[in-house]
Formats: sequence, structure tokens, C-alpha cells
Amino acid sequence: MLYSSKKGVTDVSFNVKDGEVFGYLGPNGAGKTTTIRCLLGFMKAQQGEIIINGLDSWSDAAKIQMSVGYIPGEMALFDEMTGIDFLHFLLQMRNVKDKTRLNELLVLFDLDPKGKIRKMSKGMKQKVGLIAAFMHDPLVYILDEPSSGLDPLMQQVFVNLIKEERKRGKTILMSSHSFEEVDKTCDRIAMIRDGKIVLVEDIDIVKQHRRKIFTVSVSNPSEIVKMKQLGISVIFENDHFADVEVMGDFKPFFDALKQIDVVDLNVKTQRLEDVFLQFYGKEGDFR
Repeated sequence: MLYSSKKGVTDVSFNVKDGEVFGYLGPNGAGKTTTIRCLLGFMKAQQGEIIINGLDSWSDAAKIQMSVGYIPGEMALFDEMTGIDFLHFLLQMRNVKDKTRLNELLVLFDLDPKGKIRKMSKGMKQKVGLIAAFMHDPLVYILDEPSSGLDPLMQQVFVNLIKEERKRGKTILMSSHSFEEVDKTCDRIAMIRDGKIVLVEDIDIVKQHRRKIFTVSVSNPSEIVKMKQLGISVIFENDHFADVEVMGDFKPFFDALKQIDVVDLNVKTQRLEDVFLQFYGKEGDFR
């Protein structure tokens, strides 16, 4: 898929296995949303083939859109409807009469959907979108930045929901801005850059190459000298603490710390940008 600027998705090939959670990662403009729009039949690929559950993404787009659980990266809802009317409307479109799953999800996400959508916060609208994607209990989910706008508590609720759906054998493709979210949910990931897939790998393999930074607070500066002598990679220091880089297996690092007078230990959360940089060496603007 090329745009007038000659940029677009030009070399994308991957498969998502039955019962797998598959992460789709990349910087802004890399082609994640374009790929997802092609998967759903909102755009037609100029070359290649896209098959979902044996259906062609373009010629069978209506069937796919009716059956797949989908949440877009940019939420567009009917602002003048109430949340509950909107959700009931979608159930009617799919000819789903049983509202049991809908009611379960409303409780799970702690959402009162009776108000007008236009008056809802971004987080509330995101909850409506998530419930709309999950309430018909599909076999396949395609989720574009699904936890965007959710507070930390609801992000964890979403992560737990994805884990439960995987246990139930559901197949999930999910783009995400959070490596922590991907780490907790995905079996494999693909990384896209400049419209091309540059990596498809098991999440465990990616985590082995992941760098973590620990901040080690010590009782006195001599402890930092001792850390260096023990082979600990100190990347920043002052008299009272050191930032330490650890790659792969953490056990040797923690074994070495047993010989240090540690006052406090904290881990710095790694951004998805940092993980991407480790593989490709060029920073991108992530969502």
C-alpha cells in the first residue's frame, strides 16, 4: 500500500497462529494502522493477500467486520447516542440477543454507559470501544492501541482480560505503545519500520535482549567502586547511588549485589522506544 508520497506499507508478511496473542509494534508512521485497516478491508492492498479465518480481507470484508472484535486507534463514536444505546445498536447489527457478555464487561470495566457519549472522557470512550469489541465474544480480535486513554488500574484490567481470552483460545493481534503491556500479554511480536517488517520473534527472545536500568542506592561511595570491581555496568553515579545497566539474565547482577551494602533498589521502567532502539539504533516517535 503506497501513498502519493511514495511511502506506505511495502514489505509486510506475518501470520498469527490460532490461540496466540501477537503484538504489532513500531514508531508513528511506520505502517501499523495502515496494516490494520487493510486487515479489516477498510483499505485495499495493491499487492499481496490477506486472509482471516479463511476469508479474503477485501472481497469478504463485510463478513470479517461482522465477526472480528475490533477497536480502532482513533475512536469515532456516535456522540449523540448514550453509551448503552450505542452498545445495544451494535449487538442488534450483529444479531446478538444475549446481553450476558455485555453486562459482564460493564462490571469488569466499571462503566456506567447511560450518559451521552459526547460528554464522556477519553477513558470512558475507550471503555465503550473495548466493550464493543469484546461483547459479541468473537474468535479473533484486532486491536489498535487498545489501552490508550485508560488509567493504570483499567490498563491492568485490560491486561487480565487479554490473558483470559488467550486461555479461552482466542486469537489476538494487538498494536501497543507499551512494552510492559506487550511483555505481559503477547506470545510473539512483529516490529515494523518504514513500512517493512524488520522482526518477527517470540517475546521471550526479545526479553533476553532487553536492557534494564536499576538505580542502586548505597551507604557510601566506596560501594560504587566495589560494584565496578565486581563487573557491574555502572552508567551513571554520584556519591549515594548508581544507575546500572543489566542485559539478559539478572541472576549474576543480583548475586553481585549481595556483596554490596545496598540501601535501596529501584528499576526504571523501559519505554518501548528504548527496546526498539536496542534492535535498530534509530529513535522513533512512539505512540
